[in-house]
Amino acid sequence: MPMLAAEAPPLWRSGLSGLSATLVGVGLARFAYGPLLPAMVVAGWATPAGAAFIGAANLAGYLLGAMTARRLASQVAPATLIRGMLALASLAFFACSVDLGAGWLSAWRFAAGVAGAVLVVLAPPQVLAVAPPERRGLLGGVIFTGVGVGVVVSATIVPSLIGQGLPAAWLALGVASTLVAAIGWNGWPTGGRLPPVPPPRAGEARMPPAVPALLAVYGLNALGLVPHMVFLVDFVARGLGAGVAAGGWSWVAFGLGALAGPLAAGRLADLVGFARSIRIALALELAAVALPLLSHALPALMVSAAVAGAFTPGIVPLVLGRVQELVPIDERTRAWGWATISFAAAQAIAAYGLSAVFAVTGSHLPLFGIGAASLVLALAIDIAADPARRRG
Repeated sequence: MPMLAAEAPPLWRSGLSGLSATLVGVGLARFAYGPLLPAMVVAGWATPAGAAFIGAANLAGYLLGAMTARRLASQVAPATLIRGMLALASLAFFACSVDLGAGWLSAWRFAAGVAGAVLVVLAPPQVLAVAPPERRGLLGGVIFTGVGVGVVVSATIVPSLIGQGLPAAWLALGVASTLVAAIGWNGWPTGGRLPPVPPPRAGEARMPPAVPALLAVYGLNALGLVPHMVFLVDFVARGLGAGVAAGGWSWVAFGLGALAGPLAAGRLADLVGFARSIRIALALELAAVALPLLSHALPALMVSAAVAGAFTPGIVPLVLGRVQELVPIDERTRAWGWATISFAAAQAIAAYGLSAVFAVTGSHLPLFGIGAASLVLALAIDIAADPARRRG
């Protein structure tokens, strides 16, 4: 049964469930690891390079989840699948509270990444599909603020509990994830499975020429944010010798930015349009990612963290809106699917690649340099692909 035939709970209830999905799936399941990375190294659970590779496993799982979410939803009712992924993400926290080696931790971080991607791909459309058109923009912004809420929650819990040992921190995150999942458990439309993904038809229309450039920009944008997402806390805490507490505060700044980013990006798009908003976002991200190369002052790094945090979830509604502008309505789902895969693939490749660079160099600075270079390339592609520029 298509999802549009589903019975829908009150809109506020569905919106709360959507927020809980992004909070658990990304805000906690992905970003809570950042403050834990230096503590894992100090506690001897992993080497610096090993801890980075454990973090990269989460992004690899996210890629797999992004590639399979739509197909899974054609086999299992989306509401049931979403609940299963909420449970899996919470279980992964509890499993990581036991140090059984890098393989064990990597496997559960991978599982958390799969759960997070499935939640992000399926949950927001489930909610927005039953919302009136005039409320979808605001509701979408509310849903994606769950990312920032999760980052702030993780940044608050981890520093306060790290002194009690890593198991206590992992268990606290597991409890927090379980509580949030319980809040959002019953707010989903109760429809059946989605229709199977149709095979390509001979002679079907190709994507507009601007779409491949947009996918490249989105992927390069994802690569550019990885140094902040995975390495910023460790850079502040160990790289600069500022300590775990200072690293935790940098993650709070990242989370506060992520909390405000989606709503601010949506408002920017209302004022200047999606295409120009993407270009402004890329320029601001470039400045934020390059700032650690220019200054190691903690106030500057907090600003860098906040701006990068804002556009980590904030870029999502901008690219989604641009896809809707460029692509015919019957091709939008496919185009957005490819955009999600582009973002996830770039992050997974970057996480492993940058972890390897860090293992060889032992320095965080080349990572921020690579991130900045990728954003320069993204900005160049975006400008070169601008239809108005080509007409000029």
